[in-house]
Amino acid sequence: MKVGYYQFRPLFGKIERNLDKVLAALADVEADLIILPELAYTGYYFADRDEACRLSQDVTSSPIIDNLTELCRQRNFYIVSGFAEKYLDKCFNSSVLIGPEGLVHTYRKLHLFSDEKNVFTPGDIPLQVNRIGDVNIGMMVCFDWVFPEVVRTLALQGADIICHPANLVLSFCQDTMITRCLENRVYAVTANRYGTDKRPHGELKFTGKSQIVAPGGVLLKRSPSQRDDLVIMDIDPTASRNKHITALNEVLADRRPEYYL
Repeated sequence: MKVGYYQFRPLFGKIERNLDKVLAALADVEADLIILPELAYTGYYFADRDEACRLSQDVTSSPIIDNLTELCRQRNFYIVSGFAEKYLDKCFNSSVLIGPEGLVHTYRKLHLFSDEKNVFTPGDIPLQVNRIGDVNIGMMVCFDWVFPEVVRTLALQGADIICHPANLVLSFCQDTMITRCLENRVYAVTANRYGTDKRPHGELKFTGKSQIVAPGGVLLKRSPSQRDDLVIMDIDPTASRNKHITALNEVLADRRPEYYL
């Protein structure tokens, strides 16, 4: 299976420009699954909830979704992308799974980071694994990395690959995802952005260093911190189905949840 990510710098509020950049970057790509950053089309550092809602789109009537679906049809691949989602009077920091057939699933970020709590509604859709051909994929978004329960839940549901759109600002997040892949024996693709959102209320700098990690915590690829990078590589997703960490220890089967809080 050919999987990968596109690391780039979204410009705040420039939805058409950011979408065009993604479409151009992926126009000739041969792949099965590509991950894009969190909030890939709007930028990240919203002043308030009203600004976020003005820039968000409903997945049922979104030009972004329509354009990504057409790209998936043309290239016969799937995309997982961060997305500012408008739903009724709420807006969510979401991730969408899109394929040749259109929108497959929407995940809404469960764990909001810092000022996001003043901007977005916390996610209300349970963690779910979706099947692409013979492969099971799970979705999380950025700060979900700090909660081991997220990847563990997806692993227990049979996820082979964790798709992780991100706008990381802390320096140790990428290394933590290596641990998540070690303790759950899954693949994880973290697609991070880089650059800085400079806004009247302050600025945030993002760390780049998007990566692909294999079961057992093996770092297969990590991008530079501050430049565009398109990475596609071959992986064997069935490697995630071997949960043995020793001949006598299996990371999921050996759990004893009756003793956990």
